[in-house]
Amino acid sequence: MRPILIAILSLSVLTLAGCGNTAKGLKRDGQGTSRALDDASGRVLSAGK
Repeated sequence: MRPILIAILSLSVLTLAGCGNTAKGLKRDGQGTSRALDDASGRVLSAGK
């Protein structure tokens, strides 16, 4: 019984760590996309003057 519990806990920890890394990556990607859109908008507006 004990080895099964250890295996389940280990799998749970690995799964939660993977979800945390995915969330961090999505946040970073969203911030990068936002900056890129801001830069592009600024270029378009300054080119129109």
